[in-house]
Amino acid sequence: MTGWTWTRSSPKAATDPPVPWTIVPFSANFAANNMWGCTMSTGFFFDEKCFWHAGGNYAFTLPIGGLVQPLNGAGLPETQETKRRLKNLMDVTGLSDDLDLRSAPEATREDLLRIHPASYLDAFKAMSDDKGGELGRNAPFANGGYEIAALSAGLAKAAVETVMTGDLQNAYALSRPPGHHCLPDKPNGFCLLANIAIAIEAAKAKRLAERVVVLDWDVHHGNGTEAIFYDRADVLTISLHQEGNYPLDTGGIEDRGRGAGLGFNVNLPLPAGTGHTGYLHAMDTIVLPQIAAFKPDVIIVACGFDAGAVDPLARMLATADTFRQMTLRVKAAAEQHCGGRLVLVHEGGYSEIYVPFCGHATLEALSGSHKSAPDPAAQAFAVRQPGPRFDAFIKAEIDYLASQL
Repeated sequence: MTGWTWTRSSPKAATDPPVPWTIVPFSANFAANNMWGCTMSTGFFFDEKCFWHAGGNYAFTLPIGGLVQPLNGAGLPETQETKRRLKNLMDVTGLSDDLDLRSAPEATREDLLRIHPASYLDAFKAMSDDKGGELGRNAPFANGGYEIAALSAGLAKAAVETVMTGDLQNAYALSRPPGHHCLPDKPNGFCLLANIAIAIEAAKAKRLAERVVVLDWDVHHGNGTEAIFYDRADVLTISLHQEGNYPLDTGGIEDRGRGAGLGFNVNLPLPAGTGHTGYLHAMDTIVLPQIAAFKPDVIIVACGFDAGAVDPLARMLATADTFRQMTLRVKAAAEQHCGGRLVLVHEGGYSEIYVPFCGHATLEALSGSHKSAPDPAAQAFAVRQPGPRFDAFIKAEIDYLASQL
């Protein structure tokens, strides 16, 4: 790892004067991982092979056949282009130069078995080794899809591990395929493996973390993550999602967890058209207090950009600045409650035009970089935000949700 940081040793006695700060390489600084070390380094985990994930004969989310005609370009809305164009934009603006760019190995079978049963992994691997196919709803894959999905999970795992060991202050994993809809025994909604859950359990296996917050601001309910941790009190799951969107049978405010996990699952189904002000109100009145009360060791964000104003799978009117402001808020929460340990793992977002600007704004906020990519649609989306009366309605809905927790 390249780069330098400020550090100092602990005084030998409480009465001794403070030890002067010195500048040292990151690797030396974090060898002991002591409380005096600090860094502003942000990691960015990606791999070209994740962009090669493909499969399925779809036109948008509809299977091709009958009266559904094939598309000229990609089939499903989940394609490599939103992710590739984000990375391209980062390279052009120079933001990539301000990040610690890394890849990672595939998550191991042992990692995967902590979440997924062997029967599912074996079926997935066998179909992947053949010609690919589909084992769940809207979750196709091609030959080699198993290895790409394991790599996607591996990026999330490495991002969490390096933050928890102090090698990085915070990190972003450009994981693809995504993971928050995947159930233990069934892929679902473009998701083949439960990336974040795999990363959490890998960190727990190494005793790097005990209490984890998963904040999911993808526009679709994180049903897979919810199902995996629904009975547990050591992982607080919070999902901000559009009410009445995919999946239709989960995500209600009344779903609070079960058994030991009762009270540790928080669903915030937001009305369509919530917009910038509404999202920030939800963060300030519900999300941040929940994080503060839980006192996590690390915060992990399931970072989807499909609440963006022109996303084809949602109607929420969030802007690039919405994601910037939410990232700044959760970063401040991480600094206050868990030593700044924060990891964002890429999930959805299907506008090839707008996702790059949302992602760039997020990474600017996460890293503190001044390499900017001004939102070309900022003015157009500002005038399309909810007016005062609708904003008041949205705030009242969010306040009602808060009263139900």
